[in-house]
Amino acid sequence: MSKFLNERYRKLESYVPGEQPKDRVFVKLNTNESPYPPGPAVIAAVNSREMEDLRLYPDPECGLLKDKIAELTGMKRANIFVANGSDDILNFAFMAFAGGRTEVMFPEISYGFYPVFARLHGLRYREVPLKDDFSVDPADYVCQNKMIVIANPNAPTGKALSLYQVEQIVRTNRENVVVVDEAYVDFGAESSAELVHKYENLLIVQTFSKSRSMAGARLGFAIGGEGIISDLEKLKFSTNPYNINRLTMAAGIAAIEENGYYEENCRKIVETREYTADELRKMGFNVIPSQANFLFVKNDRIDGGRLQSRLREKGYLIRHFDTEKLRQYNRITIGTRQDMEGFIAAISEIMEEELQ
Repeated sequence: MSKFLNERYRKLESYVPGEQPKDRVFVKLNTNESPYPPGPAVIAAVNSREMEDLRLYPDPECGLLKDKIAELTGMKRANIFVANGSDDILNFAFMAFAGGRTEVMFPEISYGFYPVFARLHGLRYREVPLKDDFSVDPADYVCQNKMIVIANPNAPTGKALSLYQVEQIVRTNRENVVVVDEAYVDFGAESSAELVHKYENLLIVQTFSKSRSMAGARLGFAIGGEGIISDLEKLKFSTNPYNINRLTMAAGIAAIEENGYYEENCRKIVETREYTADELRKMGFNVIPSQANFLFVKNDRIDGGRLQSRLREKGYLIRHFDTEKLRQYNRITIGTRQDMEGFIAAISEIMEEELQ
């Protein structure tokens, strides 16, 4: 840290992303990426004449991309906001809709960027404990008169609220924005996007990183009422109007045009998730029921950090959170069926070796 850093940021604890190894080949089950490549249309789009047009700025309005997303989601263009990954949208939302007398609420165990954004923007915030089964209790968020941010399904647990439960939260906090982060919604949960037609205070955030195999492209979108979408556009055009590059925009359009390919990939991931959960339970693991592309698990016979370390030795990366409430658990991204069969074999070997 230099002496020049603004005093406001000197104690800021930044978000720590999952490991991206460069020194050897691992089976990466630690960052919730898709195990499947983008579809043929995406690959064709980014290898087209768009490459030649990189000398030109992209469309700052992202008009065609917004139209495609609007068509996919049953919205109008004015209900769609796009940005450089869903993290970019969340950052704008914390900046735009909280501050002054407006506090922020989010689950204590959830996406690690929420408290980072709150501290970054100097916001007062409250972290709400989960229930004993790691679920979010909607009653905790009713009539709170605060900005509310909920990941649904939640991370790292994979548990989801129903549409009715989300509406209960949105309906009773009409004077503040409720952000529903649906990064993992395509793996079995129910989107709350239809509620946008009823509630002007609801903002749905989704991403192309998980179910659409484009984590490296950095593309996210939000669905909301025209008013709050306009607010987000104001911030975007006050910071970086060209925040979606030409190749990412072309890839996003192509991905929507071949949406069936990604739906089939999600189906395979869900099927493999259930296989993996069953196999882990047979070995004595406590597996939290998940509606995401990952599992959150523990086994009382081996420390969570120890299991992560042993799996790394065998070529498998998983995510460990070294906090008081989570350190016995690990989050495991679902790969291909072949990935997970190898992973289960590695776990079995480790458990046998540890118990000798």
